[in-house]
Amino acid sequence: MRHFAMFAAAASLLAVTTSLPAKPARTPEQVAAAALAAAPVWDGHNDVPEQLRDRRRNILEGFDFTDTLPTADPAKGVAAMQTDLRRLRRGQVGAQFWSVYVSANLNDQQAVQATLEQIDVTRRLVARYSADMMLCLDSACVEAAWKQRKIASLMGMEGGHSIGGSLAVLRQMYALGARYMTLTHFKNTTWADASTDEAKHDGLTAFGKDVVREMQRLGMLVDLSHVSEKTMLDAMAVAGAPVIFSHSQAFALNQHPRNVPDRALDALKANGGIVMVNFYPPYVLEAARQWSAEHDAAETRFKALNRGNPDRARALLAEWDKAHPMPRGSIKDVADHIDYIAKRIGVDHVGLGGDMDGIETTVAGMEDVSTYPALFVELARRGWSQQDLEKLASRNMMRVLKAAEAYAQAHRNDPPIENPTSF
Repeated sequence: MRHFAMFAAAASLLAVTTSLPAKPARTPEQVAAAALAAAPVWDGHNDVPEQLRDRRRNILEGFDFTDTLPTADPAKGVAAMQTDLRRLRRGQVGAQFWSVYVSANLNDQQAVQATLEQIDVTRRLVARYSADMMLCLDSACVEAAWKQRKIASLMGMEGGHSIGGSLAVLRQMYALGARYMTLTHFKNTTWADASTDEAKHDGLTAFGKDVVREMQRLGMLVDLSHVSEKTMLDAMAVAGAPVIFSHSQAFALNQHPRNVPDRALDALKANGGIVMVNFYPPYVLEAARQWSAEHDAAETRFKALNRGNPDRARALLAEWDKAHPMPRGSIKDVADHIDYIAKRIGVDHVGLGGDMDGIETTVAGMEDVSTYPALFVELARRGWSQQDLEKLASRNMMRVLKAAEAYAQAHRNDPPIENPTSF
């Protein structure tokens, strides 16, 4: 009788619970908002320091980073900057690697000086807006910044030319706060091949491999955006800690040499690293890559036809641009790259590196740093869970940085790698 009573009670409870209305499914907007509330965006590459150099010669007096929309000058064809504090807040950006990029056309000594100047202006900018930004040199600081609702601000060097072929300079750049270095920019260095230059070293030289080793001994992230496929593979073969691609795409979707081939993606999975996807149409969209080639051909032709008359050549190119606008693609095209990488090597290995203020145009819908939430909504519509969106936003990058720090701690007693001075 007791068993019958228990069965009846259980049946009654089941009837009650099954009659309760089902909890409504969350909308993609709600899933995206919840993910960003739990894990703000950590972007891998932003070129505000370059804008400060090009627009203002690194003079901050009179510069308002709260709102940079007034930096537009339509009469001169100058667009507004893509980044400011108001739009960073709207975009749910909680951590940013600021790129202390300098031109790869500079010689070694010029590049070292210019990089020091860019580190200086970045540090001054963060100090000037200390109510909103916090200079961070490690993962613990990033977490502390988030608790204080500040934007954790880290620095990355874009191009190995910034160290002038010297491991001593590399160590000093690290001491000043640089926490990643892209091994090349668009040109080869004397020790590494770039993706957009004629290969000279078959990847990394012996010294290039020492650069990777010394970076990881210090705890500096090795960034493989811009490098050739062989350089990617060489670096990962040497690496003992995860590496990053701070602003790159999937080569399988767009065969731009800047993008990451499947073989390198597979090696990255084994390495534990991350590809941070950016928003520049020629890297995202095959049609934009084709347009870029046609644009370059038109420019070459107009210059050849108007030798000695550069103004005429520029005017003709402007007319060509007006008649042949670049295909920009959309947020969906960026999401396709993120989806591809996640499906090939796992959601643990993808992030975001918008390249804002380092590119003159973006895919439609991602015009500035306020637009990240729209990308998260698009991915939520595709079935991405809140947990996976949190990984994309910042948890993957946090894992990678902590792994790099743990590797450096484990090797803290290793002697510095030395190389002789060049002059």
